[in-house]
Amino acid sequence: MLGERKRPEDVSARNTETDLSADPDSALLAAAAAGDEKAFAGLVERHYDIIYRVVWRVTSGHADTEDMVQEAFLKLWNNPAQVRHGAALRGWLMRVATNLAIDRARRKQASNIDDQPEIAASGPDALDQVLGDRSAHEINSALARLPERQRLALSLVYFESMSNIEAAAALEISVEAVESLLARGRRALKADLKDRWRDLLADIGEISQ
Repeated sequence: MLGERKRPEDVSARNTETDLSADPDSALLAAAAAGDEKAFAGLVERHYDIIYRVVWRVTSGHADTEDMVQEAFLKLWNNPAQVRHGAALRGWLMRVATNLAIDRARRKQASNIDDQPEIAASGPDALDQVLGDRSAHEINSALARLPERQRLALSLVYFESMSNIEAAAALEISVEAVESLLARGRRALKADLKDRWRDLLADIGEISQ
């Protein structure tokens, strides 16, 4: 996955560890940009799980979720310097990975290919832990029927606990646009789940309002 990039002689483990406690992602990005594979592996370890969960939910558990997440990290490895600040890294990875997922879904629709088999997430997510398998399945099925952007906004804010501001930054849209996506997504979920929506969504807090 990491390709053939060489590690410069002037990069050391000491540089990788510089200021990790203050700004881990910035320090690791700087080392990765200099070719430090250990630093890049640290970035993967810090962010892989959340990117996987978001893409898995956006794609309704598509079998290619892992491939799309790895492709996003490969784009980072090929040019770490394109992300200038550590604070922007997670949003950047999320945009790249979800854009890959959305593009793939659009190509699939255009070519009228049958749905690929679905797989379970690699580990329990927040929704499964709160609601249990049966209710989680009903929510996931309803989410899968939403437009991609609504599904992504709901996933970031309600299932990954991002603020509207953080979700807006990750999606590169305005806070007002995020709020609109959330409102439309909530209405669509309630309509889809009908009489069951209040019970199913009650434990997810604001999404049931």
